[in-house]
Amino acid sequence: MARRTTLEFLRTEAGSGAVLGVAALAALIVANSPLSAAYFGWLKSEHVVQVGPLFLEMSVSEWIKEGLMAVFFLVVGLEIKYEILRGELSDPRKLATPVMAAAGGMIAPALVYLAVSGILGGPHGGWPIPLATDIAFALAVFAVVARNLPSSLRVFLLTLAIVDDLGAIALIAALFSSGVGLPPLAGVVAVLAIGFLVARRWKIPPPVWVLGFGLVWHLTVQAGLSTSLTAVAFAAIVPVAVRRPGGEGPLREAMHDLHPYVAYLILPLFAFAKAGVSFAGLSLDQALAPLVLAIAFGLFFGKQIGVLGAAGLASALKIGRKPTGATWLELYGVSLLCGVGFTMSLFIGALAFPGAIDSPEQVEVKLGVLLGSLLSATAGGVVLAIASRRRKILAEQTPDTIPD
Repeated sequence: MARRTTLEFLRTEAGSGAVLGVAALAALIVANSPLSAAYFGWLKSEHVVQVGPLFLEMSVSEWIKEGLMAVFFLVVGLEIKYEILRGELSDPRKLATPVMAAAGGMIAPALVYLAVSGILGGPHGGWPIPLATDIAFALAVFAVVARNLPSSLRVFLLTLAIVDDLGAIALIAALFSSGVGLPPLAGVVAVLAIGFLVARRWKIPPPVWVLGFGLVWHLTVQAGLSTSLTAVAFAAIVPVAVRRPGGEGPLREAMHDLHPYVAYLILPLFAFAKAGVSFAGLSLDQALAPLVLAIAFGLFFGKQIGVLGAAGLASALKIGRKPTGATWLELYGVSLLCGVGFTMSLFIGALAFPGAIDSPEQVEVKLGVLLGSLLSATAGGVVLAIASRRRKILAEQTPDTIPD
């Protein structure tokens, strides 16, 4: 009986969220223990992978971020495409809401950052830091607390976060990129175009899809682009139509096959690699530094104001609609979770303020991102837990009534 309960737990989103949380906590502990040197040395160690004439050399951290996480973004892209064509987002107004919310969730944090930085005399160059949402950690918190909430909220969060991150990636390319390799980029476009045309006419066997994705991934790295961007683009060419009676289409099959590996291997490994932030060099005096407060306020206040405000505006103007069956309280909880910037914000912070890992700016970036993300995750988790409990009680009393 105990074994069955454990297996049922591990099949749920809450189970994968719990594993992700444990991996992140383990990373924080190791990064601040006597094993920290070995941990960071392992992440920085270079490894070469060669397949035929193709080879790449990257650090362990880069292999995880650009390699394994490309599979995560592929699955995210597949899920969003399915929802657009067959599910929650097939209504254009329900697609418009998370897109507008993502735009609001980028504009407001930047404005909050610049306002706080201007008032306190902090550096203005860090305004892109609070713009991003960490999809993996935001979804993990949502999965743990949202047992009784409608699945449309998860789709809303997923869509908003991917649009948000694509916007952040575009900003990185525009502000911090040293250039894009045009021949590999042309190769990416060519492979995607050929795959799209062939998939419309003939059934492509799974091994060919795998080879195609591997080729697109390799060319993306050679071009100097983020693999998350082309992984989502590759998902867009995977057909959703069922090829045989009683079966599933290639898109649904890929989602089903890849989900366990993403949930219980790729995301925990990513969390272990990216959540290991050393607190060496942090002091209480730095807790109120202008850069720290600007980032933290941008993530915590800017995100919730921008996301919920834009969603409300979309609804008021009849451009969009809130997620099916969701209340405004539940949408507010999701808006709070969007302030979990963490790994993407830390990455942008390293680009905005280049320097040693223990430089004053980097120390303050870490503190601001951790503070803002922790506040957002805690507040969002509490609000969604209350909403979930409220929905459960109401369902037991009046099953057909949902609070507005």
